[in-house]
Amino acid sequence: MYDVDINGKILKADAEPGTPLLWVLRDTLGMTGTKYGCGIAQCGACTVLVDGQATRSCQLPIEAVEQSKITTIEAIEQDEIGRKVVEAWVAAQVPQCGYCQSGQVMAATALLKETPRPTDADISDAMSNLCRCGTYNAIAAAVRRAAA
Repeated sequence: MYDVDINGKILKADAEPGTPLLWVLRDTLGMTGTKYGCGIAQCGACTVLVDGQATRSCQLPIEAVEQSKITTIEAIEQDEIGRKVVEAWVAAQVPQCGYCQSGQVMAATALLKETPRPTDADISDAMSNLCRCGTYNAIAAAVRRAAA
């Protein structure tokens, strides 16, 4: 049993050691906004914030986050920057299929928390999540809009 701080609440998670945070969120806690993509921490669909840093949850064992503050897409709009990112995403009509977008929003929020006025190079470097629909231009536009 693990006590984890998720979205500002201490939750009890009954999981085997080594269970990735992604599966604890989705299967144990019923928080399905964080998506499974590749399972090897490459695509970014599973991105959450761990102590404010964009982190791929599919390869992060639950015991590694027991002392951390985790934020998922379910609570991102409670954060002022996260709310601005979501508003920019909607205004720019970023999603096509939408599957990767929760991870994209989390990565953009982490970027803007660290770099409030990112350059195009900053955006390109930070937004490394994959989008099969190819909405990269719309994603960059939404990040710039949220930063404005």
